[in-house]
Amino acid sequence: MRRGIAASTLVVALAVSMAACSSSGGSTGSAPTAGGAVDPATVSGTVTWWDTTDATAEAPTYQKVIEGFQAKYPNIKVNYVNVPFDGAQNKIKNAFSSGTDAPDVIRSEVAWTPELASLHLLAPLDGTIALDKADDFLPNPVAATKYEGKTYGVPQVTDTMALFYNKKMFADAGITKPPATIEELKAASAQIKAKTGKTGFYLRGDDAYWTLSFLYGEGGDLVDPATKSVTIDNPAGVKAFKTMKDLVDSGAAKTSVTDGFTNMMTSFQSGDTAMMINGPWALATVNKGGGEFADKSNLGIAVVPAGSGGQGAPQGGHSYAIYAGSKNISASQVFVQYMASAEVQTTLTKELGVLPTRKSVYTQPDVAAIESVKFFSEAVGKAHQRPWIPEGGTLFAPLVTEYTAMLSGRETPEQAAKNTGDAYRKNLGWK
Repeated sequence: MRRGIAASTLVVALAVSMAACSSSGGSTGSAPTAGGAVDPATVSGTVTWWDTTDATAEAPTYQKVIEGFQAKYPNIKVNYVNVPFDGAQNKIKNAFSSGTDAPDVIRSEVAWTPELASLHLLAPLDGTIALDKADDFLPNPVAATKYEGKTYGVPQVTDTMALFYNKKMFADAGITKPPATIEELKAASAQIKAKTGKTGFYLRGDDAYWTLSFLYGEGGDLVDPATKSVTIDNPAGVKAFKTMKDLVDSGAAKTSVTDGFTNMMTSFQSGDTAMMINGPWALATVNKGGGEFADKSNLGIAVVPAGSGGQGAPQGGHSYAIYAGSKNISASQVFVQYMASAEVQTTLTKELGVLPTRKSVYTQPDVAAIESVKFFSEAVGKAHQRPWIPEGGTLFAPLVTEYTAMLSGRETPEQAAKNTGDAYRKNLGWK
């Protein structure tokens, strides 16, 4: 496996070098710097952006923002392409590696950036206009854009996870406050079942990211980069797997190991379940979906219930990143500067409820007054950092395989944890 990874890296590096060598005839003007050596208004070219936001709930807002960009910079044309998030990582890597029909700019999930940078697929952005007003970005999102001391992404949105709950269902069941611990979650679910006949909690069962709040809540982690050791199957990790399985087995939660997001959102929106763990990316769908939340004030948001090790919601988010082989580097930098600006972040927060990455946006009264921002701005500061290693994105595939096997009853929690750990050791070569 190690030799295969090294060989792939060599092929990728050669492909990017060839693409860069053939990139003449692209955008005009030298690459603008943060110091303003080149006027962005003089730059021209075409920028293809692959956006992985929700095609229905979020993409139309981004397309309106792009209209504003093109009005300001008429010499730069933007080709907007919405790419489904599922499968986007491999699609991006394949396009970058071959240099064929590759996008100039991508919306890069935080775990993708260090991996793509390690493969020499992303352009460094330090000192460019793309990284405008760098000190204004929150430190946690910035940490996910770094690789070997250089910056390869500009923070777009940040996030963490929270407990979403139906206030009316809580009131009908006589519950006066959201559960603060896993034990309180189980008790609330039992009370909801007894009073309303509905299930208390929906546990998404087809995505490994949804396991992290439970893993961190038990004091565990996926790996320890400092010691190059695997930790997913230590006692804390095993306890996290047991906790998730117990929620389903006890009847406190329902789950599905296929099409989990759609099933979870439908169940929550219809009032079939009273609680789910989700992130700010789901707010636009909840608020526009009607049902139980036609009255937006019925949506409650609270911190993720704590495990025995404390509260442990993970840090997530996305950044804008530029393809190293792009023929339109200058135009791409101008585009990224605009899209990551405080003005655009303010618009996206107001329209979609996503969390900005600039400190200055949080201080604006009309943003600070948004209920979801008031909660999530505090939660983001406490979010658990994920391992920012090139292999970070690969950690989820073995985990979701074993997670779904456990929820389906094919494996015990102990077996699922052990098999995940063994896969990590094989893939990483760590102890």
